[in-house]
Amino acid sequence: MTATALPWASETGEILLGVIGSPIAHSKSPQMHTAGLKALGIKGAYVPLHVHPGSLGETISSIRTLGFRGINVTLPHKVAVIPYLDAVDRSAEAIGAVNTIVNNGGVLTGYNTDGIGYVRSLKSEAASDLAGRRIMVIGAGGAARGILDALLLERPASVIIANRSREKAAELAESWSGRGDLKGIGLGEIEEYVQGMDIVINTTSVGMHPNVDQMPIDPDILPEGIVVSDLIYNPLHTRFLLESERRKGCVIHSGVGMFLYQGAYALEYWTGRPAPIKEMRQALLESLGHESRTGN
Repeated sequence: MTATALPWASETGEILLGVIGSPIAHSKSPQMHTAGLKALGIKGAYVPLHVHPGSLGETISSIRTLGFRGINVTLPHKVAVIPYLDAVDRSAEAIGAVNTIVNNGGVLTGYNTDGIGYVRSLKSEAASDLAGRRIMVIGAGGAARGILDALLLERPASVIIANRSREKAAELAESWSGRGDLKGIGLGEIEEYVQGMDIVINTTSVGMHPNVDQMPIDPDILPEGIVVSDLIYNPLHTRFLLESERRKGCVIHSGVGMFLYQGAYALEYWTGRPAPIKEMRQALLESLGHESRTGN
């Protein structure tokens, strides 16, 4: 296949990709996507770009000018980037945030692969069928919105959103009430509802490095043997997951898979080819392992 036959290729037959954020040095996306491109046999580069909020508009214009095929978007730009795009897909519009941009001949379209990446990971690693399941989501922020959007496509029996601000949880549940059976509660009400759950998902940052001893809820209140998931991937297994497994025999699911699969979907959007999951996972785990050894 010649370079001109590839819709994503530049004049040199290579692909230029990147990730924007502030800060960005901590991102594991470059290692993961570089491994993905290599495994696919595609020449190109994936570069981290530290973009201050005041330079966001100029940066997005440069994506067109410099011929980037696409970029990932991380904090704090996931919402602010939307006005600079030509279009957003359904999920990004519903969530109100973009984490992936595809450049088709200067037309920039925003996607959100966080939710679908998470569900793909959850189904492949912990719960193969989510239909009819009773699910509790802890947190009501941007991460929770992405997860909820994708979860509701799987037709769960019910979803309870538990949040420190009960009002915010109730508001989120009400805004998507037409898509399923949702209810918003406060953190103090979790024990009252959690015994009826099949899956509990932590979407908050509680337990993330360096505060690794913290847990979003007491694992002792969990039902025996349910699926417990945490979006955090540093540490690889949070104390919440480890204690849920030890005390209650829960099936645990970490955030590594979500990070992997959201990136895999992005790479598939950019290249039109199935992502090499094995190689991308290995690069991600090696990157995280190096970080844990060095303490950076």
